[in-house]
Amino acid sequence: MTRHRIASPSPFASNMGRRRLLQLAGAGSAAALTGGLALPRAAFAQSGEVAFWGTGTLDIGDAWSRLTEETGLELSFTDNGNDMGPVVARLAAGNANALYDIGGFQGGAEKELFRQGNIVPWDTSKLSNFGSLWQWAKDIPYLREGDDQIGLPTVVNADSIIYRRDKLGVVDSYGVIFDPAMKGRVAMEDAWINSAIFTAMYLKESENAPIEEPGNLTEDELGLVMEFLIKHKTDGQFRTFWSGWEQGVQLVADEEVDAMTGWEPIVYEGRKRGLDVAYAEPVEGYEGWGNNTVLLRGAADRGLEDQAHAFADWLMSGFYGATLAATRGYVVPSDTTAAYLDANPDAFDAEEIMGIVDHVQNKFSGKVYWQNVRPDNFQLYEEWWQRLRNA
Repeated sequence: MTRHRIASPSPFASNMGRRRLLQLAGAGSAAALTGGLALPRAAFAQSGEVAFWGTGTLDIGDAWSRLTEETGLELSFTDNGNDMGPVVARLAAGNANALYDIGGFQGGAEKELFRQGNIVPWDTSKLSNFGSLWQWAKDIPYLREGDDQIGLPTVVNADSIIYRRDKLGVVDSYGVIFDPAMKGRVAMEDAWINSAIFTAMYLKESENAPIEEPGNLTEDELGLVMEFLIKHKTDGQFRTFWSGWEQGVQLVADEEVDAMTGWEPIVYEGRKRGLDVAYAEPVEGYEGWGNNTVLLRGAADRGLEDQAHAFADWLMSGFYGATLAATRGYVVPSDTTAAYLDANPDAFDAEEIMGIVDHVQNKFSGKVYWQNVRPDNFQLYEEWWQRLRNA
């Protein structure tokens, strides 16, 4: 958790008091902290402070201090673990809305959370930078419910295949992952939100399988995809199903695999270690994904909507996008990054950052299927994935 400045002597009105409450409540229940009573609203309704419950991808560490300098807002950032199952549960039946004001989540659960009343719409008239967002990012399918803007596209990228160029030449299809000639030299991530959609994209585009939307499979489509994966696993096709940054990097750095589906920053890390690795441009398309910002109902209950909007607007103002591109290779889908670099030529390596921005833009100029962390049959996905693990 990133914190800035300690202000008031009151334990509930102070930043330190809030930080400690967030730390404790993040590990347990609100009732455990308050003897069964709800956490005091006064502990959170502080002018100029927002609590951001986001995936670690969205954290910029010490650079959050710029938020305070430019807006007067103070931030408490808490990593939500990036697993939407527990996140949805804590919003629906836990204490998350009592603790946090803004959520930063992998895309797909927004409509469910909105219908349950756990998030409320953004007022785009309070977001001066909303108009600068790229139109295709505004059109991400799960960010609107009717006329309501229920999520803001904050970070985007599109994933595909990491591969050893010195061993494989140019790879341009997910078929390399399922090629019998690659047996034992390929890997996929131990996460259905990525691996099931990659497989569905391959089967749809290269094998003409009857699949409509790879990010939201019907029961029959899901069965087809998962039986295909299970067969390849039992045949020994995969070196492993990897989990987490460290293992992903290790598989490449230790030359355990020649190709694997995964995150583009692993390519950058492999190159830093002197490996000839590349990121594929698959004929089947990319898996697009977004980390989106939502306004939690608790912020509205506490009268913090103005602070929340000011924070969200700052995320789109340029500095945040430049910082995120420089540190992670991810992009805020907005023209303000370029504008910020033009106005502050000495702040970052503008050529490098705009190269990353253009690279991501180009991915979305072609075929993209969107990742969806909460498809209609998400419980069935969980069941099938456990069968795969046990196979």
